[in-house]
Amino acid sequence: MWAEVDLIDWAALRHNYGSAEDVPGLLRRCEGPNPEDAERAADDLLNHLFHQGGWICSAAPAALPFLLRLAATPDVPSRRALLELVSRLAFEAVRVAEKWVDPGWPSAWERALPEVLVLLDVPEPEIRRAAADVIGSCRSPGGLTLPALLRRWQAEDDPATRLDLVLALGHAVLQEPAGEHGPGVRTLLDGLLDAPEAQIRLAAVHAIAPADPALPGQQLDLLLEAVRDPSVELWQHTSAVETGVQGVHHWTAALLTGPSPSFVLGLLDDHPDVEQRIGGLARAGGLLAQWRSPATALLPRLVARLDDPAAEVRFRAVELLACLGPAAAAHADEVAALIGDTEARTTRKRETVAEATLWALARMNDPRCVPGLIDAAAHPRSGFASNSAHYPSADWHHAVLPALPEVVGHLPDHAGLLLPMICGRLDSATDDHVLSAYCQVLADWGPAADAAVPQLLGLLEDDRTWTAAAGALAGIGRAGTGAAELLLARSAVGAEHTELAAWAYWKVGGEPGPALEALGRTGAGKGFPRPALQMLADLGSHAGHHADRLRTMTSDTEPWTRVEAAHALWAVTGDTESTVPALITAVRGLAEGTWLPVMLPAVRYLARIGRAARPAAELLRGVPALDQRLRSSGGWRGFVQDESVRTAVRELLAACD
Repeated sequence: MWAEVDLIDWAALRHNYGSAEDVPGLLRRCEGPNPEDAERAADDLLNHLFHQGGWICSAAPAALPFLLRLAATPDVPSRRALLELVSRLAFEAVRVAEKWVDPGWPSAWERALPEVLVLLDVPEPEIRRAAADVIGSCRSPGGLTLPALLRRWQAEDDPATRLDLVLALGHAVLQEPAGEHGPGVRTLLDGLLDAPEAQIRLAAVHAIAPADPALPGQQLDLLLEAVRDPSVELWQHTSAVETGVQGVHHWTAALLTGPSPSFVLGLLDDHPDVEQRIGGLARAGGLLAQWRSPATALLPRLVARLDDPAAEVRFRAVELLACLGPAAAAHADEVAALIGDTEARTTRKRETVAEATLWALARMNDPRCVPGLIDAAAHPRSGFASNSAHYPSADWHHAVLPALPEVVGHLPDHAGLLLPMICGRLDSATDDHVLSAYCQVLADWGPAADAAVPQLLGLLEDDRTWTAAAGALAGIGRAGTGAAELLLARSAVGAEHTELAAWAYWKVGGEPGPALEALGRTGAGKGFPRPALQMLADLGSHAGHHADRLRTMTSDTEPWTRVEAAHALWAVTGDTESTVPALITAVRGLAEGTWLPVMLPAVRYLARIGRAARPAAELLRGVPALDQRLRSSGGWRGFVQDESVRTAVRELLAACD
């Protein structure tokens, strides 16, 4: 084998990190005597040849026969890992567009398939399972794969391998031509719906569902019985799924499309296994993250979990109530009962149930959270996030807490109680991110935060902190007039961030001239950046001489630039003929349920424009009734995004009706 490896010009081939000249060495290490080093080499091959997918590199077809020969050799420590790599490559080759697949892959796979089929009959169950998973990932015709899969099925006695075989049979029978065994395999799979083993029945539903999408909904009781049965742990030993309770819940829930809560309600029924109870809440979070309507049915079940004996269950229940926020406010008393629950999760952050409770009460605008938040600010090693974090939008839910300033920011109605704490944090903060976050809270609160002006004036004198303070003072407005002299001094030509200082000077009651001069210099090159456009909008008619430039920018190809330029043009000139169409272009997808972050300011600007934005109101009139969450982020942030854009649309409708 190694002589064949050495005949290949690996340096002429490419993988995810460039030249493939290191592949022969990695292949040799996979055969080496040190199991740990062999696994590391297999992991490196996975990273080099697959990484995050997206293409089949030229090194992959060259490496494929050697990967399979190593996997067929009994004393190779990394056999299963190598077959996992083959499975991923086989799947990716049919998932991506043809142009991203190396031309040598199809023929290499055709030659490799018989070697994969042979692995179905090796003595080791884990290798048989991995081989079945490879077959379940490829698109070779069922006529080539079904005979070997059926022979293995008839002989197989390992419970986990039988699950992988059922899934592989379901996949293979869909690959045309399925051959003479196709009808028999379909009959076999249908019969397994009545098998005595719960997990075989579950595997059969998964195997049949791609051809019969209605089946999972018809077999809801079967699904719930299987995923809640102790035997569900068997899936951890499979190659196709290889996951525990929560993973099986998620995998199975994906069979059921749409907002129906029936499956999740079944998962939320009481269960002696804490992992099952956690899994039920995880799926509730996934469903609620995608759809609004299930909240009515799920709310009582979430509240019922607030007194669960397991801290993780209580945390997840109250965290989901925090995500629902105003929709869960009727249960604030039950939530408030957990304020003293200091039991922690087993995560790295060690978040406590009490901290999740404070977040939930803040989302409900309940003042009972205020003392706890003040106390949390005095203990910087709390379970609240250290900085603002973002998670991708997905069909699962990230059960995490925000940063403390993000929690406090939801409570402008209680600014009087919280301002002493914020001022204390401004005085003691050594982390610039924390300082900036609290200054942003003050800016968002506006005049309600005027008691913080003395602390902000002190920060304004410090070269390290003045920019954050300037933004806060600008948001507070004329209550910060004592800052005018300092801001004017920082707006001098040649100083850093002169446009920020000059704009803040204008916002606290100064003259517009310095801001117009500084912004003019900023826009003299390639155009106004987004912050400068927002500042021009604040200056209104004073910036009228920039109207032509702004009008041109309303056609910019970059959506954020286009939206901010349109708003600035309207604020400066009152022009709605150019601005409204530009803003409508940014929000058009919202009517069909597509949500992008730029849409929120665009809708808010349209609402400010008022009746002239009536075409946008008519376009978006159906948005408040959309069931799906309008979000681009996962975790709690997606819920807040959904609420914010719906509120903005309602304000637009009210302004135009």
